[in-house]
Amino acid sequence: MAPRRPPENADYTVPDILAWLEASGSADNIAGMQRFGINTDKAFGVGNAALRPFGKTLGRDHERALELWQTGFREARLLALFTDEPGRVSPTQAREMAADFNSWEIVDHAADLFVDAGHLDELVPEFAADEREFVRRTAFAMIAWAAVHLKKRDDTDFIALLPLIECYADDPRNFVKKAVNWALRQIGKRSLTCHAPALGLAEKLAASQDRTTRWIGNDAVRELTNDKIRQRLASKQR
Repeated sequence: MAPRRPPENADYTVPDILAWLEASGSADNIAGMQRFGINTDKAFGVGNAALRPFGKTLGRDHERALELWQTGFREARLLALFTDEPGRVSPTQAREMAADFNSWEIVDHAADLFVDAGHLDELVPEFAADEREFVRRTAFAMIAWAAVHLKKRDDTDFIALLPLIECYADDPRNFVKKAVNWALRQIGKRSLTCHAPALGLAEKLAASQDRTTRWIGNDAVRELTNDKIRQRLASKQR
């Protein structure tokens, strides 16, 4: 079933939003999400292709986002992340949200919000040191997002995060190792200045005796030595 079209400029309350989600969901979407490892324990089955436009219709509202988050529903939480006001998201709120994380999908969108809220420096080391799988993933998802989107930050700020990547490159949990790899690759693709140290670390990890560390390194080396990546970085430098 196609998602219901929301009325323009609607002043939605949280109950209104939940009603729209319930009417717009489908069992087929839930099955598809499950195939991608998305937690659907509390899900309506509304895809992001419908949630994103709906979020734009709703507009940003911090208090409503907090209320949406508390419902525990997948789609409501994604809408909370899409529509919160980054300037009002505190580190304390981010920590409280992180305690609820149960899906890589939620983590990755929350990481974007936390970076946009300005908490990269404070939360990344803290979340990386946290033993909870999805909280640790958040740290490296934040690095990956920031490496692409914080264009005004100095490259040295990202090079300084490489030891953190090396420290946790032996975590074998699927959602952590993929995020560590993602962070390393995004730093390496940020600029020529970042490329060399990131590739150097990737080559070091690839030579490790640890299986997880070696996988992270090999995969990053494969991407960072791609000719198209090198050419793009060289053209940006000119």
